[in-house]
Amino acid sequence: MAEVNGQPVIDMRSDTVTMPTAAMREAMANAALGDDVYGEDPTVNRLEEMAAQILGKEAAVFVSSGTMGNLISVLAHCGRGDELIVGSMNHIFLYEQGGSAALGGIHPHALPSQLDGTLDLADIESAIRGDDEHFPVTRLICVENTHNRCNGRPLPVAWLDEVYELAHSRGMAVHMDGARLWNAAVALNLAPADLAAKADSVSCCLSKGLASPVGSVVAGSAEFIQRARRMRKVVGGGMRQAGIIAAAGVVSLSEMVERLADDHANAQRLARGLQATDGIGIEPADVVTNIVYFKVTASDMNPVQLAASLQERGILMNPINQTTMRAVLHCDVDAGDVERVVSEIGAALEAGPAGDPAAVKVYG
Repeated sequence: MAEVNGQPVIDMRSDTVTMPTAAMREAMANAALGDDVYGEDPTVNRLEEMAAQILGKEAAVFVSSGTMGNLISVLAHCGRGDELIVGSMNHIFLYEQGGSAALGGIHPHALPSQLDGTLDLADIESAIRGDDEHFPVTRLICVENTHNRCNGRPLPVAWLDEVYELAHSRGMAVHMDGARLWNAAVALNLAPADLAAKADSVSCCLSKGLASPVGSVVAGSAEFIQRARRMRKVVGGGMRQAGIIAAAGVVSLSEMVERLADDHANAQRLARGLQATDGIGIEPADVVTNIVYFKVTASDMNPVQLAASLQERGILMNPINQTTMRAVLHCDVDAGDVERVVSEIGAALEAGPAGDPAAVKVYG
């Protein structure tokens, strides 16, 4: 691990920055392999079967990323000229380069995201198009669980049930971007299958929080996954001896889900420490899983400047905009690291701007 001033760098930019565990490295080195495009990689097949069972679906397909998982799901649900409904703060809308429109000709209808990550049900119902030749056909509603930009919140189960009922009553499907569905399940003390049961498709990351070096899974009915495999192929996602990375995913699902509770506890520890820090604004009650958003309220420093100062101290975090920063807890950050981060933030605010703001990437 890199060091700054004789101390290890603490990287809290995302839960994607984790290194594979020793068990993952061993599993990858010893994985049984075959050609996955022919359906002959036994490790990929095992991972897909595990994921489908855990998510309560008939089948699953392994993909290289969460963005690919969401894209092929949308392409499998919708045709060119169709419309999807999505939140204005959802990852699919903000951070996936408009892939559904660029590659699928699918029209996104963005509705205002609420503070808890939901959409107003009346807004959804109003957005569903009638049968009129002037309109695109509304085929799909996309939800995100947990919701990254809404404080990493798990979506309320009762709200999800209402969305499923509304969509299905209108002949529409629901896709769940469940990149951090595992966090939602742990936070709510529910099985992942309980949260995904009525979704027509769900994509889940293995590299966010679960420490795999790469990969996501998409799950749904056998018929849907057959279409999703075709979409995976057309976007260049067919992989050959992919068991070498799927092996890490098997370990993720076997060993890394329950320990997410530690990340949630450390996120709370960070939030409480930041609440007691002058120049920072945060409400710990808003922190439910492993994502911590906080305001920089100091008069002489903005988030980009604070991120630059922290980088000089061996702490990596993402500024989101001119007021807000994000820190993400994961398996490579422990309670002692959190205490150091709180201390360094206080010291950086007291010392004033330092470092090169141009070297800091603004996430939002």
